[in-house]
Amino acid sequence: MTRVIAVLIALMAPSAAVSEGWALAEDDMSFQRVTERDDFVSLMSQGTLNRMGMTLNVEPDGDITGKAFGRKISGNWAWRNGYFCRDLAWGRRDLGPNCQEVTFAGRFVRFTSDQGTGQYADLVLK
Repeated sequence: MTRVIAVLIALMAPSAAVSEGWALAEDDMSFQRVTERDDFVSLMSQGTLNRMGMTLNVEPDGDITGKAFGRKISGNWAWRNGYFCRDLAWGRRDLGPNCQEVTFAGRFVRFTSDQGTGQYADLVLK
């Protein structure tokens, strides 16, 4: 359960520590960077983001909804200068804003906090 919470925080918090070994995707997978809003929206339209007890819906209108470990996730997002910038709440906890680099390989989507310089979390589109 501790690992699952760490992954959730890595996706939603700006500077959480997550071991690289916890990533879902293989290190040798070739991730491609998403730099355009329309490409990101198209990617998100392929399904719901999932990872061990967490589901997220990232809507084209800027809404983020979902659930993680029995708590509601809510927030909004915008595309700024090639980054997914989100502001989230998990239950009663305000996780604040963070702009993240988005890359993908197949059905895996990687969100890397702090404009690609922080920790990352890999989720699966289902």
